[in-house]
Amino acid sequence: MSDNRSRVPDLNGGRLLVPSAMTVLAICAGLSAAKFALDDRIDLAVGMIAAAALLDGLDGRVARLLGATTKIGAELDSLADAINFGVAPALTIYLVLLRGEDSGWVLALIYTCAIVLRLARFNTLLDDTSAPKFTKDFFVGVPAPAAALIALLPIAAEQQFGYGWWTSAAAVGSWMMLTAALAVSRIPTASLKTFAIPPSALVGILIVVAVGAALLVTFPYILMFVAILGYLVHIPFAWRSRRWVEKRPEEWDTPPRERRLERRARRQVTRARPRKSEARLGLRRPERR
Repeated sequence: MSDNRSRVPDLNGGRLLVPSAMTVLAICAGLSAAKFALDDRIDLAVGMIAAAALLDGLDGRVARLLGATTKIGAELDSLADAINFGVAPALTIYLVLLRGEDSGWVLALIYTCAIVLRLARFNTLLDDTSAPKFTKDFFVGVPAPAAALIALLPIAAEQQFGYGWWTSAAAVGSWMMLTAALAVSRIPTASLKTFAIPPSALVGILIVVAVGAALLVTFPYILMFVAILGYLVHIPFAWRSRRWVEKRPEEWDTPPRERRLERRARRQVTRARPRKSEARLGLRRPERR
């Protein structure tokens, strides 16, 4: 009996290895971006940073699914983010668009430091157990992976449209500083963990995925423009949503989907109320048939 038990493989070590291996792969992808930028293989450089962002989004979820979350895994993930979304994008932008510019190297250093500071603040917020539950549904500032892809927009513009004012040192530097400011700001941004796809929207989501896949193969930088624009547009809505729930302590422990339904219901009630001028005159809106 004891011999049979000794032959049973221990899956615990393998389960712990998978998410950490994904994080290490993300580090390799991020640093490879700088190498490809040195070799003037710009498409691969941008693709490696995008791959690092994808792996960063998956390793934590895989760890939770496998029950393999560990302290060392969390620390490794944070260090990987500093390399993949701080060092690698800064080096890539410098090598592709700002090489030889002393001010360009200063901008790269500022951007990298901003991403590291943003990650340090994120780690401290994770340890804050006194924060209301709803705060976990929002990031404070733009997350590091999103900031890295936003910072790469001038490279995407150069690859898609060629050289122009958008590739000048002033334009690239201003965009990098704007991205760095968004990363270290306290502007709330939505966490993807709060979104649940209703069954009724499944067909529409699949169509969007198909369109995205087609753009990725044919016009990858156009897809990048659309994704970055969509992300930036969502920020005012995330800010408004956080303000709404922050003013209503009774909603702090409500799941995000239920909060959205509650907000929608309240807006409908507000629209149905007659305006003050209509109430004074005794007017009523015509009913729809």
